[in-house]
Formats: sequence, structure tokens, C-alpha cells
Amino acid sequence: MKKYYEIRLSGAGGQGLGLAGRVFSEAAIRSDYDVCQTQSYGPEARGGASRTDIIISKKEILYPNCRNLDILLAMNQESADKFSGDVVNDGIILVDTTYVNQVPDGNVYEYCLTRKSIEEFKTPMAANIIAVGMLASLARLFTLEIWIEALKERVPARFIKMNLKAFELGHKEGREVLHVKEGRVPVAFDRKQPIPDCLKNDS
Repeated sequence: MKKYYEIRLSGAGGQGLGLAGRVFSEAAIRSDYDVCQTQSYGPEARGGASRTDIIISKKEILYPNCRNLDILLAMNQESADKFSGDVVNDGIILVDTTYVNQVPDGNVYEYCLTRKSIEEFKTPMAANIIAVGMLASLARLFTLEIWIEALKERVPARFIKMNLKAFELGHKEGREVLHVKEGRVPVAFDRKQPIPDCLKNDS
């Protein structure tokens, strides 16, 4: 992991970006990072533009605003259009293809977050935590145990069961995406060398 990250979780009001940001921040704090979190809302409580910015750093944070994003979550088209240009060259963009039809350039991962939430949990409310799970895998941020502790600390008790399942789903999907992208295949060993024990068939 790096020592400094700028993260933006963006979309529309009502998509749970504030909660997602609090879970992110809690996980970072538990991993001994300094954290600065800010939130911005549009003119409408629900449906208007919304974003949560998080800076995590191993050193003191001297400037509270994100300028060069390492991670961007865009849960609607407006966010993808507006913020994708702020992502650094090797940064990560995750878009919710339920609402994002025109995918921006860059290192983009596409997933139907809201539709998957509705399919699995009969509500769109878990899409934000599915996204957090995916980003945790894609960016290789923190340990799984840390994330579980952060969820239990920040998610209201009546929703914790659903959100733990949502995080697990997203984390699994993220790992699978990485495996495909990295083209992981079995190692081809020299036939003159002994076969490693881990590859031997049980007799």
C-alpha cells in the first residue's frame, strides 16, 4: 500500500455515499492512517449531486481537498463525466453501469452495482457497500478483518447483516476481476526439475 491516497465516492443524493465514506475512513484509521473526510451535496437531499472525499495519509494532512484522485467511484453519469479527469494515470475508476452508459477513459472497472444490489437484496441500498468491497479488492486496501470491524462500527445495527453480505459480494467480485486482468495462469515448470509438492496428485 501507498502512504497517501485521495479517494472520491460520487453519485446522487440518497446512494449512501456518506456511509460508504465513513466505513472507508474507519478502516483507514484502524490501519494507522491519518484521515480527512469531507462531504458535498447538491441542492436536493435525494437525487442531487453528492460526493464524499477522503484523504488518507501516513503523514499529517496539511491540505483537506482532493486534487489528484487515486480512486474514484462514480455511481451516475454526471459523476463519471465530471470527476474522471481528476484521476491520476495509474488511478482506479469504478463505475456503476446501472446508471453510467458512457464510460470514461482510464483504468476503469465496470459493474452494475445498483442492479446487483436489487437482485441480491431486493433494495438498491446495498450498492454503496458492494462498491466499497470491490474497491477494497481492486486497490488492495487494508485487511479483510479491518474492513469487517469498520463495517460493524459504522453501519447501523439493523442493516449490518445485509451490508456484511454486500461487502463480501463486492470483495469477491473485485478479486475475480483482478485475476482476469492479471491473467493468472498455472506456472509452467521445467520438466527436468522435481514436481513441487503442492502440484502432486494425492495417491
